[in-house]
Parts: sequence; structure tokens; C-alpha cells
Amino acid sequence: MTDRTWAYEGYVPADERLRESLCTLGNGRFATRGALPECAADGVHYPGTYVAGCYNRLTSEVSGRQVENEDMVNVPNWLPLRFRLPGGPWLTPDTAPVLDHRMDLHLSSGLLERRTRYGLGAGRELSVRQQRLVHMADPHLAALRTEFTAHGFSGVLEVESALDGGVTNSGVARYRDLKGRHLTHVHTGTATPDTVWLRCRTSTSDIRIGMAARLTAQAPVTAGHEDLRAVHRLALELARGRTVTVDKTVALHTSHDPAISDPLNAAVDRAGRVPGFDELLASHLTAWDHLWRRADLDVPGEAGRILRLHLFHVLQTLSPHTADLDVGVPARGLHGEAYRGHVFWDELFVLPYLNLHFPEVSRAVLRYRHRRLEEACTAARKAGHRGAMYPWQSGSDGREETQQLHLNPRSGRWLPDHSHLQHHVGSAIAYNVWQYCQASGDTEFLHTKGAEMLLQIARFWADSAVYDAGLGRHRIKGVVGPDEYHDAYPGAAAPGLDDNAYTNVTAAWVLTRALELTASLPEPRRRELLERTGLDGGELEQWEDVSRTLHVPFHAGVVSQFEGYGDLAELDWAGYREKYGDIRRLDRILEAEGDTVNRYQASKQADVLMLGCLFAPAELHSLFLRLGYRLDEDTWLRTVDHYLHRTSHGSTLSGLVHGWILARARRAEAWKFCQEALRGDIADVQGGTTGEGIPLGAMAGTLDLVQRGLTGLETRQGALWLDPVPLPELSSYGFALRYHGHWGVRLRLERGQLEIAVPSSDRSPIDVRLPDRSVCLQPGETGHLVLTH
Repeated sequence: MTDRTWAYEGYVPADERLRESLCTLGNGRFATRGALPECAADGVHYPGTYVAGCYNRLTSEVSGRQVENEDMVNVPNWLPLRFRLPGGPWLTPDTAPVLDHRMDLHLSSGLLERRTRYGLGAGRELSVRQQRLVHMADPHLAALRTEFTAHGFSGVLEVESALDGGVTNSGVARYRDLKGRHLTHVHTGTATPDTVWLRCRTSTSDIRIGMAARLTAQAPVTAGHEDLRAVHRLALELARGRTVTVDKTVALHTSHDPAISDPLNAAVDRAGRVPGFDELLASHLTAWDHLWRRADLDVPGEAGRILRLHLFHVLQTLSPHTADLDVGVPARGLHGEAYRGHVFWDELFVLPYLNLHFPEVSRAVLRYRHRRLEEACTAARKAGHRGAMYPWQSGSDGREETQQLHLNPRSGRWLPDHSHLQHHVGSAIAYNVWQYCQASGDTEFLHTKGAEMLLQIARFWADSAVYDAGLGRHRIKGVVGPDEYHDAYPGAAAPGLDDNAYTNVTAAWVLTRALELTASLPEPRRRELLERTGLDGGELEQWEDVSRTLHVPFHAGVVSQFEGYGDLAELDWAGYREKYGDIRRLDRILEAEGDTVNRYQASKQADVLMLGCLFAPAELHSLFLRLGYRLDEDTWLRTVDHYLHRTSHGSTLSGLVHGWILARARRAEAWKFCQEALRGDIADVQGGTTGEGIPLGAMAGTLDLVQRGLTGLETRQGALWLDPVPLPELSSYGFALRYHGHWGVRLRLERGQLEIAVPSSDRSPIDVRLPDRSVCLQPGETGHLVLTH
């Protein structure tokens, strides 16, 4: 592999799903997995194409219950292109001898290159080279160039290209007992001799999909139609040693697209008028070049290579094209069907990175949340509360999409799912609103849509808090924290935990920011907002009270994950590791044994420690002080140590958060967790999960680890605050960012010196604050700052 290429040598069936995910190509509007075009969906391969925001709802029977699920739809497969010798079987790596096979994902150009050499017997060989792109300039286009070369023979090669509308959602094994056929009314036809089309719609959401494919080759092309498939066929005359090329250009539209009258007509028209592959490639390369300039990241060695892969996949899911869409941040990108394409809290790890590179994309994601504010307020009312209760899993319309049951593959049992009690997702949305506005300077958004969300989320927390006269404090009961392993007390009849520390502290932060924002709004807007929401002085006084009196439990001199956590049993960690080896999914192991993780001080991922990821040490100390607690450095370090030894890291987010925290708390151990965060998904340490879709939050989080975690970068009070951590394993790195209208501000850390270059412009100077000094950099100026620690 090179610095800008991700390569796989040889054909390994067991690795195909992982490779297909990591070789996905996308442009923010749609993405296609890196499956081989000649291979259909089976136990080895899973081609899939997903359109951002394209969901459909189906009802299945599970364990005698009717269960409704909304899924991101696997739309018709545009990839199929298969080939064979006359009278012979279709050639695939599973049916014919593979002499050589290589996949190259070119990160700088967004191009997937494939080279395979098939053995045909009697000294005959067929070389296949393919170049694939999902166009980054025109987000409705994809193209596939296939080059065939005969070695040791001459003759005819039969080629068949198709658009396949017979696909289902079947890419996640544990969902296969559920219904997965989302497409209906599939029709096919011919527009011109070289262009075929397919149209269909989703069964309940009624999203119309139009797709057209144009085939160009050095041979006559025949169009045909089968059930659910539009087909091109041709016979290529191969001469020994000569290369013959087939180009396939595909246009994809849905009824969600603006500025069209009909998806099918738009697709046929676009496929017919776009230029050839070479011109498409040129404009595609230019678009990717622009992206890389804005998201420039210079980190040496293996870490830098992995970070660029992570950045590549973030940009394919959330590109500038996303700014025009009504979509959130799908937890597994547009790369597969895990988590059904739902939107969780992952934007908490994604938006802080995007804020400083593509703020227009961050704004679009926050507008997705604002459009669903009414639904969140309706959910809160149904639960007996005021304000906005955002769902843990969101899809098309903002209702709660968390499944009622989930399957434990280890035991084969369907179990109740209580993760909808993770109401802390509301705090994540509020945090993202605040961070975006601080980084971008977008006061218009903060004073309008941002304020509306922030105030309604604060209202929910204040209304959810119950005063406990014995404690003299407010409490938030019946929730689930980020840990996810613990969803009830041992033996309890009802799910939920009391006073999850992460939930309560972030709720206090939301209330504090909401009060601060309300006070700072221009008076006409303040009056308008208070009138519209019905907020009055009495309610604001309640917010002030709750923001200072929320209960945070402690035990044994550390912050408790929730009230009663310290009373739980200790787990025999060494015994379970010896018995099972990999115990990341400890919850599944214990359930299969007839036990429950609710009985133990054992976490799936960082929970309390997430606070140290969201807030700089000074701000976290200040938050606890406001609540009437002293969180000094010794208490925090003890807390870090306590949970470090009681976490199984069942999510790759966990290594990321621990690396972030330890970079400041226990530097010698930090790099181990940073490496786990970097390698976890490319090595698929969770055992097959990456093949179902890439964990976007974890990938974006590693970028933010460098951008904010190691630099201590904060955007607040109209300044850039920096407090770099000298991590020996990563002491030299640089990146560009966009800040308050300055495009391409460059930061570089090298051997204890921080360089900040501000490009020339007519913008205001940038205030830079370090722990021991402040500097003001004018546009066109470069500052060289020697770090003192």
C-alpha cells in the first residue's frame, strides 16, 4: 500500500464483506459497496447501493409479535457486469481459477481499481481490469470501465450488463428473520439502443427511484429485459494480447431530488447527455482534489495512512452535496445495513471535525434535527414531559426507531431492547448546535433554529428532573447511559437507571448554555422566542435551580456511572478472558450463560469518561463546581483508572475516548488506545461488524482526536484556544481548517513548536490563546509559537 492507496492482494472469500465495506465509493448522496460486478449477493459477496435519506418501513413477525422496522433501502444494483466464453459458465472468483487478484482503493481520486487474471485452461488466461467511480462532481452519476485482455487465445467473450431491481435488504445476518423486500412496482425498458432503464418505488414510503445505464463498447450492444432486470448483452471479439474496453455509465434519481419532474426521465436524460468515461473521470478528480484541499491532513506513518482512509469514508458519507439534503449522520455511513441506516448520537463525534472544514454540512445535519423538533416535542408530551425528547434512533420522520427486540447471536434469543432510554442524545444535539456556532460564527443559526432546539432540550431536562428532599438535589431517573450494557438494576421489574452521571452533567451543561443564550439574544428575538415557546421567568428560574442541583453520585472516591453502581458485583475479568478470549461483547456472553451484565461493574464503552472527551479539564471542573462538587485532578485520575479496568471496549468508540482521555491523564498508556481506535475497524476487531457498514463516528472521531484532542483546540469566546499534548508517538502533524470565514488556516506541530498560518483575506484577525499567552494573527501572517511543556 502507498500513502494514498488502500490495497488488497489475493482473493480471500472470508474477507470479502470487510473489503466491500472499506472499498465503498460514495459522494454524500449515494454510495455503492466495493463488491465485484460479476458477483451476486450470496454468502460471500454483498453488493449494495444506498441513497442518503431513502428509508422504508416493514412489519415482521418475531417471536409471536408484530415488529415494525424502518430501514435504509438497498436500491437497485447498478453494478452487474458478468462475462464468459461461449457455452461456458459465467466467470467469478468463486467458480474459476484466479491466478492474480488485486483491489486498489485510490483515496486521492475516489477511484476503485480492480485487476484479476482468470485461468481458462489449456494455457489461456483472461485479464480483467476495472475502474469504478461514484461521481463527486455530479452526485447522480456512477461509472464503470472494464478492460478485457486475452492471453494465449483469441475468440469471443460474451458480456452481460444489468440493472437489478430484485435486490433485498439482507446484508446483516441477524436481521434475516425480518422482512427485507422494500422495492415494488419494478419496471424496465429501453430508451435508446445503448441505454436501458429501471424504475421502482419503495413499498410504504413510496419513494420513486429511476435508474438508467448507458453501455459503450467496441461491439454492437443489444438491450433486453427480464423479470426485475434491465439487461445489455454484447459479444466482444478478443484478439491475443489486445485490450477491449466496455464503459458503463449510470444515472440515479429519486423523488426526493429537487429540480426534477420525474426520477426516471431525469435519469434517462442525464445518462444520455453526460460525456464519456475519460471526461467524467477528469471532473471527478477535480472535485476530489477540492475536497482534499479543504480537509488537508498531514500525519506521518501508518497512523496518517489510516486517518486518510477514515477521512475518505467520512467525506463519502457527508460531502458538500449533503448540504442540500434532509439527512442525518447514519451510524454506519452509506456503507451497509447495520443499525438499519439509523441516525444515533454519532454526529457528536462527526460534527466537531466537519465544523472546521465543511460547516455547511454540519448546518445541514443540524437542520435535519430541527425539522424533527416538533416530533421530539410530541414524544416528550406523550412521555408526560415538556420540551423535546429526541429519539435514540432516528430515520425519516424523527419518531423513535429503536427496535423493540434485538437478537443475541450467541444464544439465539430475541431480547427486549431498552436503548430508547438513552435520552442523552438530546444533550449531544445541543452540544453540536453550540460547537457548530462557536466554530463557524453562525450567529443567525444560533439565534433561530439553534436556539429553538437548545431551549426545548433544556426544557425537557428541567421537566424530567425530580426533586429529592432527602438529598436536597434534583434527580433524573429511568434512563440508560452511553455504556449501554446497563439498562436496569439487578432484579428490577422495570428498565432504566437513576442519575447516570454523564446524563446529569451534560443536562446541567445544556441548561447552563440555554440560560446563557436566552440572556444574550437580541431583545426582539428573545421576546419572540419566549412568546412562541411559552417560556416565562418562573421556568427560567427553575432551569437555573436544576442546573446547579442535579445529583452526581460518587463511590469510593470516584464518580459513579449511576446511582448504585458501586454496589454491583465485581466481574472476574481474568477468568472470562481465559475462558472466552475476546470478551468485547460481554453482554452477549453473560446472557448466553443465563446471567446479565446488569449485575456487574462492567461497561461496554466509555460512559463517565465521555465527559473528559466533550469538555476540556477547566470546563469540566467548572461544570462540577456549578453543581456543588469538587472534581480535582486526583479525583478525575482515580475515576479514569477505575473505569479503565472495568470496560470491555465492545464499541470502537471506546478506544477512541480512552485514547483522548489518557493523552492528558496517563500519557504512557494513551497510544495503545489511539492505535486501537485507528485499527479497530480496518482490522474488524468486533468480528464481522465492519463488513455490515463502517462505524462513521469512530472514524471521524480519530480525525477529531488529532484536530482537537491532541491540540486541545477549542473554539469559544471568539478565539482559537490551544493546549497541545506532547504525545511522543505523534509529535509531528498538521492540518488545515476553516474558521470564522478564514479558508485554509494551517496548523502544524513539530518538535515542540506550533506554527499557525492565516491565509490572506479581508477577514478580521484571529485571536489565538495558549495556556501561557495570547497572540493575534492578521490575515497573511504566520505565527511560530514555542510550547513551554
